[in-house]
Amino acid sequence: MDAVSRWVENPRLVGARVAVVATTLVAALSVVTGIANIVTPPRVVGPLAPFVPPGVRSAAGFTGTLTGFALLLAATGMRRGLRVAWLSAVALLPVTFAQGLIQTSELSVPLVVGSLVALPSVVLSRRRFDRSLSLSATQLAGATAVVAVQLYGTAGAFALRSEFESVDTLLDAFYFTLVTASTVGYGDVTATGQTARLFTMSLVVLGTASFGIAIGVVITPLIVARFSTVLGRMTDAQLELLEDHVIVLGYGDLTEPILNELTEADTPFVVVTPEESEATRFAERDVQHVVGDPSDEETVERVNLDRARAVVVATNDDAEDALAVLTARALAPEIRVVAAATDRENVDKLRRAGADTVVSPASIGGHLLVRSALGAEGMEAVADRVLETDERDEEL
Repeated sequence: MDAVSRWVENPRLVGARVAVVATTLVAALSVVTGIANIVTPPRVVGPLAPFVPPGVRSAAGFTGTLTGFALLLAATGMRRGLRVAWLSAVALLPVTFAQGLIQTSELSVPLVVGSLVALPSVVLSRRRFDRSLSLSATQLAGATAVVAVQLYGTAGAFALRSEFESVDTLLDAFYFTLVTASTVGYGDVTATGQTARLFTMSLVVLGTASFGIAIGVVITPLIVARFSTVLGRMTDAQLELLEDHVIVLGYGDLTEPILNELTEADTPFVVVTPEESEATRFAERDVQHVVGDPSDEETVERVNLDRARAVVVATNDDAEDALAVLTARALAPEIRVVAAATDRENVDKLRRAGADTVVSPASIGGHLLVRSALGAEGMEAVADRVLETDERDEEL
């Protein structure tokens, strides 16, 4: 079954991936269109063109750029399966659609169409984004510091407005605080009084510290994600997007033919292996994998067991396989679990552990050999298929 037919037959796949890609594309269109309309005013087109004043069109271009960046943040959150990010995307897509109409330019046509097409796919994927936003202590500290400094600076500058040039309103005070705390400092607002100068110095110190914390909170996860990519490990964002996939618990001699079959069938899968050496090989082959104990509940939950299509357990150790089967069955009673028994006497044990189907490679191999020796029709093709798989495994 090819990828297209799987998408048609399984509506679960019309979910996170489509929504994230659609949201990202619309965000990029909104940013590019907004900047283009600001820099070079395009030819005005569309049914609303006679009714939209030039100033409103320019404002729509500027705000469209800001909306695009906000939508990019929402798409980033959606990659983690966050419900708040999904809600943001649902709220912002109609805004980008309206901004595209108001801009009334030929460049905004793709934005209008993209927003109109993306919104249904995002709305229909609601159940895919069910994770709540959980911030670390560092992230909370960074956000709190930035907000606190802005409040401190705005209130202080407004209270001391008589000692500042060009500070007359709360907006002026907020502007002064933002450019001072971020160390931009355009120089258009200056302190004339002694108290105002002392206040400005404190704002510079506090603002630099708060912005430094905020930048660190943003950059540190990116660095961690980059190291994970270099080491060939899946990031949390990649794991959270897994759906309708096959989970392969453990790795052994019996596992490689399974991975080959899944790859040829274009079926998404992830391997859970406790071996760092195998993880390195997987990284070189671009195979999605997680390093961890296949019988550990936390590890199995990380690979989205609740969204998986099936679980396959096939290593050289039937005892370890039984533990992995027990874990998968306990966490997801309804999921299909298939196991391979290295020793034929362990078939019943794996079934009792919770496997729906247990295959004995030794029994199958003996059956194929006997049937082929007796000249049974079709056995030669099956044997050739098995031999081809073995040869490919040896090359790897």
